[in-house]
Amino acid sequence: MNMKPHNTVSLLFAGLFALLPMLAGANTLERVRMSNTFTLGYLPDLAPFSSEEGGKVGGYAIDLCLKIAERVKEGLGLSDMQVRYQAVSPDQAVGAIQSGEIDIFCTPTPETLERRASVSYSRPVYTAGLSVVVRKDAAPTLVRVLSGEAVHTGPTWRATINQGLANHTYATVEGGITEDMIRDRMRKLGVIATLVTVDSHEQGMRLVAERKADAFFAERMLLQNGLQKDAFAEQMRVLDTLFAYAPVAMALERGDEDFRLLVDTVISELYRSGEIEQLHRKHLGELREGAQLLFPIYALP
Repeated sequence: MNMKPHNTVSLLFAGLFALLPMLAGANTLERVRMSNTFTLGYLPDLAPFSSEEGGKVGGYAIDLCLKIAERVKEGLGLSDMQVRYQAVSPDQAVGAIQSGEIDIFCTPTPETLERRASVSYSRPVYTAGLSVVVRKDAAPTLVRVLSGEAVHTGPTWRATINQGLANHTYATVEGGITEDMIRDRMRKLGVIATLVTVDSHEQGMRLVAERKADAFFAERMLLQNGLQKDAFAEQMRVLDTLFAYAPVAMALERGDEDFRLLVDTVISELYRSGEIEQLHRKHLGELREGAQLLFPIYALP
């Protein structure tokens, strides 16, 4: 029963690749076939999703992209196709996709309407969770509020919440949905506090370690990975609270539906086969409770 849809997909791709010269939208696959090279773009400092250490590129997202590279190689019949890695900065990623410098941006990012004006996205490959890191000796009232607990035993209303949040300094990476969300929450709650933006997760965590910020907000997995490397890790902790969720995906050339179909097919098959769960455990650890419930949603039938 399970083989029939898979065979149908294989036949579909056999026909698709045979017709590539006639397809006006197959820009990425045509470029790969002409150059015999498939180029993976990535952020080199976003472990465990993508990183470069000692000249070796690796991570959860890189392994997913290598699965996609295998399908491209097989489908195009390029037995000696080369896989090239191209490190980019967050500001360079969109331009690199649009110019064809990279064929896919492996490091997953949240899909937004603004970004979709410039690039397309694959099916989600991970569910990001916004969390926070604080010092272990942080103010108890701040920790209680950030943990979703009551500051005191009396009635809870906006002012009492602010008793725990006000007059602190918070940090987050500049730009993107996290900064927007925090500013929006502060505005709606009327919180009088300072929000500083940083260029990297390392810089944000260092502000907390040096007591220049009371809390740093970022994706939970990145915070946990950062604590493993930070020299001040024993002085800080990541709270269990998740303030928001966001599916993240790989970016690729806008309007190239043939390449997007290939990418989404590979990702969907990885979900159905359980391979993506294995890669998650290898790079990211055990799945959080309920995470597997999203797999059938993320995988296209």
